[in-house]
Amino acid sequence: MAPFAIATLATSHTCIIPKPSNLKVPIRCSATASSPSSISTRSKASDFDLRTYWASLMVQINQKLDEAIPVQFPSQIYEAMRYSVLAKGVKRAPPVMCISACELFGGSRLAAFPTACALEMVHAASLIHDDLPCMDDSPSRRGQPSNHTIYGVDMAILAGDALFPLGFRHIVSQTPSDLVPEPNLLRVIAEMARSVGSTGMAAGQFLDLEGGSNAVEFIQEKKFGEMGECSAVCGGLLAGAEDHEIERLRRYGRAVGLLYAVVDDILEDRLKSEGGVDRKNKGKSYAEVNGVEKAIEKAEELRETAKEELDGFEKYGERVFPLYSFVDYAFDRSFSVLDDASG
Repeated sequence: MAPFAIATLATSHTCIIPKPSNLKVPIRCSATASSPSSISTRSKASDFDLRTYWASLMVQINQKLDEAIPVQFPSQIYEAMRYSVLAKGVKRAPPVMCISACELFGGSRLAAFPTACALEMVHAASLIHDDLPCMDDSPSRRGQPSNHTIYGVDMAILAGDALFPLGFRHIVSQTPSDLVPEPNLLRVIAEMARSVGSTGMAAGQFLDLEGGSNAVEFIQEKKFGEMGECSAVCGGLLAGAEDHEIERLRRYGRAVGLLYAVVDDILEDRLKSEGGVDRKNKGKSYAEVNGVEKAIEKAEELRETAKEELDGFEKYGERVFPLYSFVDYAFDRSFSVLDDASG
């Protein structure tokens, strides 16, 4: 289902969206204009060192995922699970967003790590199934052979099937009970189940198989927006955020997830025009269906929507900075996370 994925370009670490000089981005008129304090918070957040923050979290997340999936009997299944979950080229965007949202409300990273790892397990499972011959029939993923190419279709199906329940089990068994009350944990599990279910990512994959340019926005909303939404909401739930704050996180996460998808489409379209990529799933790109200029306008709109939601958290001060920075990174891809995390 490819949720919340990030384009990886081998030719450059910095990918700035090529904005045509004649493009006029419409000014969005919101019901409530940003307050001076919100503008100040946004300005301060622009100086936040997301690169170091993200790289540091990736190291910890990778270690915890490695510990969470030891090879045991039947070893073939576990090896296939580890191949996708611990693959090089994974930027851990969902777990990083989850942890950032938890920390926003004063939650502990120790409380968030199990759910963050579960998000990555679910993410990997969806990608394994997405690549199968009966789905998108993709021979590669993140520059490496896809899971079924290495382990076979049968083992890939089993690996994906095993990762979904492992994620839920990991949340229940590893989340410290003294840090997260049981009702909050149940809401986290319900949220994750909803996002991957028949009204969430599975619905997006169904329409992806059916095809049709009219379904592009809905497909991206379900395949990308759902994972971003789930990641942000789960972080807030773990920290005990109020219901109105959860809904604000929901809108924020969905906007960021869609922003990733639209910018990916723009970057792929640029590479295609330069002869560097041949998009397999034609008609499933926002930029291809609506044009690059329209896609850039959509990206600008989603970036502003996400930041407007964060403006409501200004009382939390600098704890909201990572989430603001996440939005800008989704838009401009101004650095390579992988280089820093592997160093």
